[in-house]
Amino acid sequence: MFNVKLAGATKAIVLNKGNYSVHPDKLIRQIKRTDLIIIPALAGDVSKAITANKNLIPWIVEQYKSGAEIASLCVGAFLLAATGLLNGKKCSTHWDFTDRLQMMFPDVSVQDGSIITEENGIYTSGGANSYWNLLLHLVEKYTDREIAVYISKYFAIDINRNTQSAFAIFNSQKEHNDKEVRKAQDYIEKKFDEKITVEDLASKVALHRRSLERRFRQATGNSVLEYIQRVKVEAAKRSFETTPKQINEVMFNVGYNDAKAFRNTFRKITGLTPFEYRSRYNKIIVK
Repeated sequence: MFNVKLAGATKAIVLNKGNYSVHPDKLIRQIKRTDLIIIPALAGDVSKAITANKNLIPWIVEQYKSGAEIASLCVGAFLLAATGLLNGKKCSTHWDFTDRLQMMFPDVSVQDGSIITEENGIYTSGGANSYWNLLLHLVEKYTDREIAVYISKYFAIDINRNTQSAFAIFNSQKEHNDKEVRKAQDYIEKKFDEKITVEDLASKVALHRRSLERRFRQATGNSVLEYIQRVKVEAAKRSFETTPKQINEVMFNVGYNDAKAFRNTFRKITGLTPFEYRSRYNKIIVK
């Protein structure tokens, strides 16, 4: 039902310092019309990778304008974004690259935690093995549900997985030059076990609340409250993974007093309840 070809700009691409090479089935100049283009993940420095593959960009745009659908796998979203076709559209990529993608391409609506996005014939997938879910989605679209379910069973893929949030590791978003915001981030990370208010934080860095909130979002892509929540949840995740502590104990240790608020925030960020997360990732037998 599919006629799959490996396409490239040149007859051979030497990779991994010459250890192996890839030989496309067809050169892009030979392909005048296709139904679907799948952009694989890039490797190494994404800016250099985009430059190395810049000759593909006009062809991808031309094919899309001629009716082809475009899909990107993982950090292949960077090359897709470089075409301009993602401007104003939703996009997913590996959870560790969402901030970088948003900074490099501010006109793209990067979806933090999404496994798959689909908009106007353009598809993207989350990190690493999330591409299986996108391939299942495409198989179902081009064939039917029955075949997609059969393939999911054959390859042991969870067809209903729709988020990569549980796998994400929150990294401090400090690739900016705002010293006051950086100070605020450092304070949050040191005092995550305390109750932190935006007013107190603004006072610590000698800024008005509105100014701090505006500059914080501009620098990190998160509101102050979102950042505090993500730091606290990341600390809770590490505790669930490495200690036998009970859920309430972990909750208090990261500065929450309300069990419902902690559970809701944890689930919003990870896609799992605290109990589900601990059961899945803790190597210590807990009761």
